[in-house]
Amino acid sequence: MTRSERIGALRAAARDRIVILDGPKGTEIQGLNLSEADFRGDRFATHNQDVKGDNDILNLTRPDAVADIHRDYARAGAEIMSTNTFNANAISQEDYGLSAHAYDINRAGAEIARQVADEFSEPGKPRWVAGAMGPTSRTLSLSPDVNRPEFRAATFDEMVAMYTETARGLVDGGADYLLIETVFDTLNAKAAIAAVRDLEAETGETIPMALSMTVVDMSGRNLSGQTVEAFWNSVRHANPLSVGLNCALGAEQMRPYAAALSRVADTLVHVYPNAGLPNDLGGYDETPETTSGHLGEWAKSGLFNIVGGCCGTTPNHIAAIAAAVKGQRVRTIPQRPRSMRLSGLEPFELAS
Repeated sequence: MTRSERIGALRAAARDRIVILDGPKGTEIQGLNLSEADFRGDRFATHNQDVKGDNDILNLTRPDAVADIHRDYARAGAEIMSTNTFNANAISQEDYGLSAHAYDINRAGAEIARQVADEFSEPGKPRWVAGAMGPTSRTLSLSPDVNRPEFRAATFDEMVAMYTETARGLVDGGADYLLIETVFDTLNAKAAIAAVRDLEAETGETIPMALSMTVVDMSGRNLSGQTVEAFWNSVRHANPLSVGLNCALGAEQMRPYAAALSRVADTLVHVYPNAGLPNDLGGYDETPETTSGHLGEWAKSGLFNIVGGCCGTTPNHIAAIAAAVKGQRVRTIPQRPRSMRLSGLEPFELAS
């Protein structure tokens, strides 16, 4: 199948039933207890900085380990494989002195996920690859220096160029769509959207994208201050394949914000919460039964089309979630009247 055919199949599937997204790669990678040598591999054996902890570089140095994680999620019922590329961008890779390898990391990550997706695809039942594009460690909306409110650690154009390279690697590696995720700053997401549009103009291809906001606390806003409704008004012009929420909160805390987004988004909605809130040591204690219990209730209420897990979730969580939502009500995409909808931190609608 071509990318266009696979996306058509995904749209059809998500309107007919709940589609299962996988879980995080970092949780599983931590469980492997890999050494510095594992992260370096042969390619970076003489690199002048430590690279242990750079999970994305494993796409180049331990592709076997990354593929096995994808397979574990596929066996658990995941139908969408998200790539191991959350920090595979030139900005985030600066921490390890590996910015020059961002394209290769993204391409390899997509190729690994594509291989596993194809392994588990069946006639009439494809598996999909979502190219994960994380938010980077910088924010375009806020200054990192409280004494210089005008200062930005990166410009919009620099962010667009970085995301264009990231997106190119993922698309060249076989991603079906790009998942712009953990959006704590909407302006960062707009740079990613602009990058995808630039790549479309360069290649002549249509590149579907999904957008995933992070509500940072119980205020119901992301770090740049927007509510979920305002976020949707800000990004609707991108005509995303899906829009949704991930990270920061567990399912219990995320529910009201997912419900709010579900009411206003006239496209597919995805959700992938954490396994509850972090404990005192930064780990996650919520069991698969608890997480799936919450998401099973969401499914009965018709809140989403695509569901998976974020920080702390495991293949066992994904298996439990898949079982809990099987045969449940799929969300109906609302038909909203044409209207002018604007946003700052809050949404604004000008009635016709």
